[in-house]
Amino acid sequence: MADVFRSRLLADKSAIITGGGSGINFAIAKRFAAHGASVALIGRTKEKLDSAAEEIRKTGVKASGHSADVRDYDALDAAIKAARDEHGPIDLVVCGAAGNFPAPALGMSANGFKAVIDIDLLGTFNTCRAVFEHLRRPGASIINISAMQAFTPMPLQAHVCAAKAGVDMLTKCLAIEWGVQGVRVNSIAPGAVDDTEGMRRLAPTPEIREQFTKGVPLRRFATKDEIADLALFLSSDGARFITGTVVVCDGGQSLAGLGVNVMAAVQPRV
Repeated sequence: MADVFRSRLLADKSAIITGGGSGINFAIAKRFAAHGASVALIGRTKEKLDSAAEEIRKTGVKASGHSADVRDYDALDAAIKAARDEHGPIDLVVCGAAGNFPAPALGMSANGFKAVIDIDLLGTFNTCRAVFEHLRRPGASIINISAMQAFTPMPLQAHVCAAKAGVDMLTKCLAIEWGVQGVRVNSIAPGAVDDTEGMRRLAPTPEIREQFTKGVPLRRFATKDEIADLALFLSSDGARFITGTVVVCDGGQSLAGLGVNVMAAVQPRV
């Protein structure tokens, strides 16, 4: 009986997920599909998207891949329209495309800083703006993938901290503006998530990984599936009165000041 309930949780709903070809966002796509939603994946690499969509289709759920860079509004708008034509009105949106690389402010070019702002913040705005006219209203849910850097300042992460802080404030503004039309907008702020490109960059050695883990009260990294479970809840009717929130899923990491301590330890002297 539990399996039947799970498989119907998002039945007859459709989702768009940017950055959906890999990582946390692909885990969310698979979780949505497992609960009955059709999914459209948007990203820059067509081959990766096609492979991800094919994996989902093998489970008997409709899935498609649409290549676009979230920084390019016109290309993104066209991809979203193609997804809408294929899947119908959109119920669920996950803005997950993101960029990150560790670098001190004095060791980062203006273009490097701008690249992360454009992918994370502008890309989130572009997705929300372009998808709005295709949302099934009322009842639609938008989730923006943020990070603990939005509220925890870290060395080597000035670009990400600025971008994700903007994402969270954008989330709250859109929740106010669009709530009257029945559109919910929330952020998920993960901490350290295992088996992701972000953590491979931020914790490239066993020693740094151990430092991160010791500072997490739950003494481990999150799994991608745990972030996907949270996204599933926020997209479900169980969260139908939740909007404008930033839900932190970091095992207590930000409470311990872990990011500051670890990143400061590996920061090169300038």
